[in-house]
Amino acid sequence: MTQSFEVIFKRIRSSDTLLSKSTISTAMAAFILATVSIGFAKEPLTEGETDPVMKDFDPYMIKALYGTDAKGLTGRFGAEGGMADLLTEPAFVELIKKHDVKLFNGPMLGDLKPTSAKFWVRTAGPAKVQIKVGEQASAAAETSATDDFTAVMIVDGLKPFTNYTYAVILDGRVIQKDAYRFRTAPEAGQKVQFDVAFGSGARYVPSNEYAWSNMAKSPPLAYLGLGDNVYIDVVDRRGAQRMFYYRRCLSKAWREMIAGVGTYAVWDDHDMAMNDQSGGAGLDADWKLPNWNVFRQNWNNPHYGGGKEMPGTWHSFSLGDVDIFMTDGRFYRDKKDKTMLGPDQKQWLLEGLKAAKGKFKVIASGTMFSDGADKDGKDSWAGKWARAERDEFFDLINDQKINGVILISGDRHRSDIWKTDRPRGYPLYEFVSAKVTNQHTHQTFDNAVWSYNEGNFWGQLSFDLKPEDPVMTFKCVDISGKVVKEFPLSLSELSHK
Repeated sequence: MTQSFEVIFKRIRSSDTLLSKSTISTAMAAFILATVSIGFAKEPLTEGETDPVMKDFDPYMIKALYGTDAKGLTGRFGAEGGMADLLTEPAFVELIKKHDVKLFNGPMLGDLKPTSAKFWVRTAGPAKVQIKVGEQASAAAETSATDDFTAVMIVDGLKPFTNYTYAVILDGRVIQKDAYRFRTAPEAGQKVQFDVAFGSGARYVPSNEYAWSNMAKSPPLAYLGLGDNVYIDVVDRRGAQRMFYYRRCLSKAWREMIAGVGTYAVWDDHDMAMNDQSGGAGLDADWKLPNWNVFRQNWNNPHYGGGKEMPGTWHSFSLGDVDIFMTDGRFYRDKKDKTMLGPDQKQWLLEGLKAAKGKFKVIASGTMFSDGADKDGKDSWAGKWARAERDEFFDLINDQKINGVILISGDRHRSDIWKTDRPRGYPLYEFVSAKVTNQHTHQTFDNAVWSYNEGNFWGQLSFDLKPEDPVMTFKCVDISGKVVKEFPLSLSELSHK
């Protein structure tokens, strides 16, 4: 393409053809995404792989679903390839048998509640699956090609903040592993201590995958994936997208972590579309719903935006006296409409904050909130186009006297602490962490409270709800499990006077 987008769009606007606003917006989004995909696709990394399972499956799946080019456009099953196609090939079926992975991906723990938990799995072909926790068992689920051989099962009748072990029953075979242990969520008002890990910048890098094993040992009650959870960068080929999830979910270290840590995720640019891109208003773009379906088939969230009527990846949940809001700043982001969230998600966030009863409220974003963000806010809440919407819920915090708000974000490949003073309320602290496994690093900022970019790391929020004045301590934990920074904040410091 030799013509710039600006030139082409001027021609569209000045033509005699009558085009609707939505048609032009859709054309704009499609052109931008197609143009960016030419230059910024990130092919899968395989160098340094040592896991025998991955050494067999990875090259096979990459060639079959992604292809031999760097842009992921030549997988032999076309744009919509997946597990059903792979299973038609005897060589792939032989690999399943060789490594005994009929339980192909998972189990992934999620949607923790005081008396229940959900478990996600993917099987290599149709199967009957059930989860058993002590004397309690889920209903049996049958996997099929309709949902890419995935199933989510709920186990009820559990006790709050209690440790359990569990088993997966696959076609009558009982599978138990050391990693199959977890803790339920505490009840509201329960005076306990627990950690919530979070991160972004998690491209599959074989030599860095051990980060997940060390994270599992910390051990957090939950992990929040703030987008860029896998690096796909292929917009309109679901086969290539599925391949990135298959390989991450085959990773031994990742499986160890998700089996025992409640896992929650939203997407950002690299796992929704392309670098710095957004979905725009509405659902007219033909890639949006299919990409969303791939996302929801590969996670275990409490809900996915507003469901099929208003799809997205945003969701909220509570862990005892901690309310967590996971926002999706990509799917409906539209700069010309000056929105990061879109009207429905914004209303959900405002109403959720007003109704929140927890002592602490965590608002999570794939991109930064603070005005000191990179690129003059081009791709964050600091942009002039996004500040009014951001300040709307910042002002709500003051107007409604909502205490205990903490901001966390990802995107930039470093770890930061930012402080935003508010004239009518307490300061808002933002904790950034976005280099769990990535190789690429972004510069540190002197105007932050603290900024760090050495090696790989994740963020961890340690909640101590036992004292009269509860405390949240932010920790930056490096890939080895060493804590390199601690920053405590008491609830009284995050409260209106």
